[in-house]
Amino acid sequence: MSDTILGPDNLSRCRWCGAAPEFLAYHDNEWGYPVKDDHRLFEKLCLESFQSGLSWRTILAKRESFRAAFHDFDFDKIARFTQHDIDRLLADKGIVRHRGKIEAVINNAAKAQELVHQEGSLAAFLWRYEPDATKLGKPQTASTSMDSIALSKDLKKLGWKFVGPTTVYAFMQAMGLINDHVEDCIIREKVETAREAFERPEN
Repeated sequence: MSDTILGPDNLSRCRWCGAAPEFLAYHDNEWGYPVKDDHRLFEKLCLESFQSGLSWRTILAKRESFRAAFHDFDFDKIARFTQHDIDRLLADKGIVRHRGKIEAVINNAAKAQELVHQEGSLAAFLWRYEPDATKLGKPQTASTSMDSIALSKDLKKLGWKFVGPTTVYAFMQAMGLINDHVEDCIIREKVETAREAFERPEN
């Protein structure tokens, strides 16, 4: 089976983006482009943890509801959530109502604050785990890597929850720490150009 499909413009794209109509725009405009905004990075870590055991289509369909429920993933606001907020979220049909994952987001918000205090930004910490692109295997053939395992382990040491190596690897793919578009995908070169121009955060 080919790694690609033809999009509506008759150009090749990663096969997975044809699995649902809403995947095409996400694939073309978001997936793999480098990100250093702390709230977007935190959001993606949270949404990947919510996806565990579910499909990304489920999470993507609920993303705007998640953003509303969690104040656009502003971790300074989330860190102040109380039991009242947990009850509110557990009653919110627009999101995935999983107590453990909701509580993990609140816990991780406080841990994100600590990292910002120590490192200057969440981005500065996370981008230190960017893999050496020359040592990566064929795109979309792995679900973990040495770097995702290392980042997962270090986040857990810092008290983060629901950040296993597979979750972290999916985060790295989506946030541009890896260009995992397949070789014949029309977006791969665009992402690579964006990564080359991207200024890695130092603080």
